[in-house]
Amino acid sequence: MTVELFEEDHPHASNWTGWVAFGAAMIMLVGTFHVLQGLVSLLDDGYYLTTADGMSVNVSFTTLGWLQIGLGVVSLLIGVGMFLGITVALVAGVIVAAVSAIVHMAAVAAYPVWSIVVIAFDVIVIYSIVAHGREMKLLREERGSPYPGEEAYIARAR
Repeated sequence: MTVELFEEDHPHASNWTGWVAFGAAMIMLVGTFHVLQGLVSLLDDGYYLTTADGMSVNVSFTTLGWLQIGLGVVSLLIGVGMFLGITVALVAGVIVAAVSAIVHMAAVAAYPVWSIVVIAFDVIVIYSIVAHGREMKLLREERGSPYPGEEAYIARAR
């Protein structure tokens, strides 16, 4: 009976951790999109439907390209951290997804359909992290190490 009470008091990861894993995959996908868009912005200004003057925010495509490449790399790193249940990565995931949505709102005149798709992905990422983000850490604690030699690696590093 004591064990049952302890199990009820101790939180367990639910099946909703799949949403967080999906959010991590989506933030990594959005990060890949950002890197690709950044490269296009840097390499071909004539690709977009409007000039830099016709965008919501008057910013050059070179600046926009570097911003998107930076967001992309950070998003990829955050996605890996989300899969591991790292709290800092979960908080940063919400922040980066919100910044990504704002950047795409500003650039909606240059590539409208693409921006709307990425904004939708960002909303999914924010929802998954806010609703069930803490459960990824619980899942990792319940299941142990993510790969078979992690304990040995950590022991050698000490």
